[in-house]
This record gives sequence, C-alpha cells and structure tokens, in this order.
Amino acid sequence: MQDIDAKSYSTAKVATRIGVHRDTLLRWLRGGKIPEPRRDRHGWRAFTENEVQRIEQFAKLGPSEVTISGTSHRPAVGMKRLEALDWDFADAKTGYLTHSLHPYPAKFIPQIPNTLIQELSSVGERVADIFCGSGTTLVEALTLKRNAVGIDASPLACLISRAKTAVLAQEERELLVSLASRAEESAQSLVAEGQARLFPPVALSSQAPRPDSHAISFWFEPFIVQELADILSWCKALPTESTRNVALTAFSSIIVAVSKQDSDTRYVRRRKDLHSGDALRRFSRALADAVQAVWEFTELVESRFSCSVYNADVLSAPDIGPVDLVVCSPPYPNAYSYHLYHMTRMLWLGMNQPWFKKVEIGSHRKYSSKSPKRASIETFRKEMSQILGWLRRHLRAGRFACFVAGSSTINGRKYSNTDVISGAAQAQGFREISRIDRSMQDTKKAFNPAIGKIKQEQILILQNGGQTSS
Repeated sequence: MQDIDAKSYSTAKVATRIGVHRDTLLRWLRGGKIPEPRRDRHGWRAFTENEVQRIEQFAKLGPSEVTISGTSHRPAVGMKRLEALDWDFADAKTGYLTHSLHPYPAKFIPQIPNTLIQELSSVGERVADIFCGSGTTLVEALTLKRNAVGIDASPLACLISRAKTAVLAQEERELLVSLASRAEESAQSLVAEGQARLFPPVALSSQAPRPDSHAISFWFEPFIVQELADILSWCKALPTESTRNVALTAFSSIIVAVSKQDSDTRYVRRRKDLHSGDALRRFSRALADAVQAVWEFTELVESRFSCSVYNADVLSAPDIGPVDLVVCSPPYPNAYSYHLYHMTRMLWLGMNQPWFKKVEIGSHRKYSSKSPKRASIETFRKEMSQILGWLRRHLRAGRFACFVAGSSTINGRKYSNTDVISGAAQAQGFREISRIDRSMQDTKKAFNPAIGKIKQEQILILQNGGQTSS
C-alpha cells in the first residue's frame, strides 16, 4: 500500500484519474458531497491516495452528474432536475476562492448560482447578475467557464466584485505581498515606539490625504485616521487596476472593524478596544488573505473568459448587450440600507454615496420614512416591472432569468417578493417556469431586527418569451 503522505494529488489530477470534469469534482466539494482535503502551504487542495480512492467509489456509486445545459429547447427536463435538488445546502462550505474577500450582508450562498449556471447555460455563454452585490454569481460563472456581467448601483459593490474576479500576474501578486509586509512592519514599528516612550499610542508621521468630513472624527479615533490615510495612499499608488482593486477591497474590509460603528448590520456607535497599529495590522492580514484567494481564483479561471462590472442604476436601462442567463437576488424592500451601513467605507474611498442613497432600490429608509410619499409595495412592483421590461430586451429569447427572493414586511404587512416579481415579469412577456422553496441558515442573511429575520426564500425561474435587442 502506498504511503498516503508520500504523494498528494491536485484537483485537476484527481478529476483526470477518476474520469470526470474538474468542474464536476469542484461541484461535489462545494456541495459537501465529498469532504474537503487538507491544503498545502500554498493554499491548494492536496488529496491523499486514500481520499482519491474514496472519491473514485463515490463517482461509481453516486448520482449522475451529467449537466443539462442550453435547456431553452427542453425546459421540462432541466426543471425536473432542478426541483429534485436539495436547495438548502445546509452543510455546504461557502467561503472558498474569493467569496470571503469582503463582508457583505444579505448575499446568497455560491451553491445557488453555481447549480443554476451549470444546469441552465453552456460553456462560453454570458451569465449576468443585474444586482451583483459582492459578485457571488460572477465568481461562479467564471469558474464554470462562462463570461460574466454584473450591474450594481453601489460603487462599493462594484469594487468588491472587480476584486473578487480579478486575475493577477505574478508581478502583481508580488507587489501586493510586499504591501502586506510593509503594513505589518509599520504596525510593529508603531508598537515598539509606543512601548519605548511609555506614552499613549503614537501617530504616524505621514500627512496622507483623508476625507474632509466631520463623520471621520465622529466614527474614528485620531490614530486610526492616521493609519487609514497612509494605507489608502499606498493602495492608490499601486500601478495596475487589478492590484488597486484588490488592495482597496482589503482596505475597505477592515474599516467598520476599526471604526466606532458597532457592526455591518448595526449603525450605532460603541467604543472598541483599539490600539496604535491595529488598522495597519488588520489591513496586512486582510490583504495577505485576499492575495492568496485571488491567486487561487487566477489559477482556476481561463483567460478566454471575461467579466464586465457596470456601476449603474439598473432602472436607467444600461446597455449590457445580450445575455444567455440571469441569476440574481434583488434587494428586498424595507430590509436593508446599504448606503447607510457602508457610508464610512464609501467616504474613505471617495465614492458618491449621496447618489447611491438616492437610487438604492429597497432601502429600509425609503420604506420606513414618515413621509406620505414613502415607498410602498407598489413602488417595488413598478421598479421590478421597469427592470423586467429592460431585461426582456437583453436576455436572449427562450432563455432563463432566476430570482432568489424572500418576503418583506412593509407597514406591518407581509408581502411575497416572489409574487411581485413573477406578476411583473408575466406582464412583460416572461413565463414562470418553476418556483423552488428553500430554507436559509440563520447566519446567512442579516436584516433589520425590527422587521424580523427571513428564514425561507424561493428561487423563481422565468423564461423569456420575447426578442433581444441584438
């Protein structure tokens, strides 16, 4: 018997040995059908001989993994397969590749778009998420050898999506690793200087620019402001768009943690036990983790597949060209205010937060306003009708649009967002093909506690009966 520690196998080698496509093997791993192996010092999966043998047994005895793609001409077969799946994905791992690059409340788990993309599209086609958020669908589309298109009104969401789908050259990777080391060394020097002088934490000497806003002094300690300003200047000085996107996303990911904001889902102040060097140290760790994740993504994605991210209000009907599949989770009305909870991040990054606040769909502030002109379920219905009318012109005829939606409570009354979207879609020429129920893990979505946590949601699958614009 071969010593199991003497040799390890990569994902690609295991797939070749057992005679399945690598995408299929990855799907089994992500769906929890086979256990994750250990990872080597570079973060790559390293299967032992025993693990490979167990996977071979699963491949022989397990269910068929034949993908039904391009199902526009035979939807009944594809829908039966989809409806038979366990959509709860209760034990599935969701933080692989770049999915954990940045905190983002209310995002759906990657197993949902992964499965829909495999079943309802083919290699080389164009998959869109018209409310792309932090880019979950885009990452899955690229790893499954599709081209990806994302739209979001939030400039922060677009930055995160671009970072999560970035492909790095070796030189770019080295630049980012060097920046992470620089931040860690700066943090250590601050701590050493503070200890030597026996004084409170010392400030950095840099006079790097920082936002000119009273919100900065309200939400951040002065020494944290100094550190964040230096980090931001380093990120902006990077020479390529990809390196800047990854570094700025790592920078953004730590801002709430080093601020006085309680959390990503609680917009209240509280004092935190922060010390000199904490922002630098947190950034160093976040960037190092991001580089490893993006590099693993880079090694997996083929260069012939591309991703386009549009920072646009979808109600303004942006021209994205024709697409073959849509997988998205629209904002739930009255559930969350991204412009509010991400305000300090957008402020530091110089983003147009007031504009985003104005166009944000579903914002809790718009629905909870005391004004007689406050948003209502009719507001959401009209918005979805307009969006679906636009989408019908871009989604190829006969192809599918999948919406993951739950319920909303507005003015004390509960509404099914799935019903609203389906009704608006059918009025625009779509046909409802399937509606699949799934239970959500308690930790997967965080909403305003006054409204209540959503425990059930539905996957609505629509078919476009119209014509595309091109």
